[in-house]
Amino acid sequence: GIDIGCSYGVPIAAADAGVVTVAEWGESGGNYVMIDHGNGFVTMYLHNSSLAVSVGDVVSQGQTIAYAGTHCHFSVFLNGSYVNPLDYL
Repeated sequence: GIDIGCSYGVPIAAADAGVVTVAEWGESGGNYVMIDHGNGFVTMYLHNSSLAVSVGDVVSQGQTIAYAGTHCHFSVFLNGSYVNPLDYL
């Protein structure tokens, strides 16, 4: 994944449409969201100050899903394996 610098509280947008599969606090990632986009693609957004979605929510591309903490850590998975997120931005 990559760290994207941003100001505290900035809205974090979904990279693409999909279904929220995780929206919770984790010890290493803080508040984080995972979205299943279908066809084996999943995105993850970590280190948020707060969340704007819940598990099961259907989100559209660009929809606010969370609000940033000190930065946003963005990861992309394809069929369960990490892939370079820069290829999907």
